[in-house]
This record gives sequence, C-alpha cells and structure tokens, in this order.
Amino acid sequence: MAAPTDHKHDWSRKKKPSEDDDDDEEDPVDAMIKKTGCLELHYQVQDCMADNRDWRKCQKEVSTFRKCVSDYHQGNGKKK
Repeated sequence: MAAPTDHKHDWSRKKKPSEDDDDDEEDPVDAMIKKTGCLELHYQVQDCMADNRDWRKCQKEVSTFRKCVSDYHQGNGKKK
C-alpha cells in the first residue's frame, strides 16, 4: 500500500472567466473544454465538488459532463 502524501486537493472552484476581471488569459483547460460545447457542464461539476467535497455526491453532474464530451468525440470533434 502506498504511503499517504502531504498533497491535498484544492476544493475551491476556479472562477469562471466572467468572474475574473484581472486575468486576460483563458485557462487552457477551459479553452479545450469550451471547444466541446460542454464548458457550462464542467462548471457545474466544479461547483458540485466545491459544495460537497465528495465526488460521489456529484455523479449526476459528472455523468452529464462525461456524456457531453463523449458525444462531442463521437461526432468527430463537432459540437452537437
């Protein structure tokens, strides 16, 4: 069994671009997810995780986001 680490998860939700007035650069992960058309669903997962701090309580949000991304890839990279 692996020894516990001192690394802790940062449960705080990152700000949506409209909430961040000081930073003009778009987060590369947000930019990548935005191309799929699933960015708002990604934010819903982040909000749920920040609120609940337990991924098991966010399965509805995770499943919806996963389906959106999967649908995007099934369509060969085209938004649906």
